[in-house]
Amino acid sequence: MQSSAVPELAHTHTRPIHWLATATAVAGVVAFSSVLQPGAATAAQPAAPETKSAPAQMTPPDPAAVTFPIECGPVKAVVQKRASGDLDGDGRPETVAVVHCDSPMGTPPDGVYVLTRGADGGKPRVVATLLDPRDGTTVSDFAVRHGAVTATLLGYSSADVPRCCPDEKSDAKWRWHGGSFVRSTPAGARSV
Repeated sequence: MQSSAVPELAHTHTRPIHWLATATAVAGVVAFSSVLQPGAATAAQPAAPETKSAPAQMTPPDPAAVTFPIECGPVKAVVQKRASGDLDGDGRPETVAVVHCDSPMGTPPDGVYVLTRGADGGKPRVVATLLDPRDGTTVSDFAVRHGAVTATLLGYSSADVPRCCPDEKSDAKWRWHGGSFVRSTPAGARSV
């Protein structure tokens, strides 16, 4: 028999007591490390360069805050439709309102008004009448797109046509030009 150069070591043969000692040692290390936790991190992010935000976008004028130049007698004026957009290119939105008298019968004619407010954000006011209610027309389709107001206008060919049933239809477009709103007929417009 040949002898080994390395002496036999007692721990090379595992016994239950060895496992118990190892488990106790590991549990002690875990328990001790939980007591000695490092402090909370206190490093702060470097200050970001200060940025100035753009001024808050102004809200469009509210038609409820305006008295419209429309005569309604004992009934009140109501805003039937409204749309907003920057019509004059100044960066502030305008509101266009389609308004008529709250008549219990018939089809009351519409007025189309442009509302704005000053640069200071003051009280809204009417700055233009695109369609006067005295013209006797009503507005069916209506939009503000790409700096223009478009509408489909329904009217009457004579006083003999019942006010319930307009017999004329035309398209209109208003665009700010040279300090005022200029009315044109959009391409492809037709009459009934």
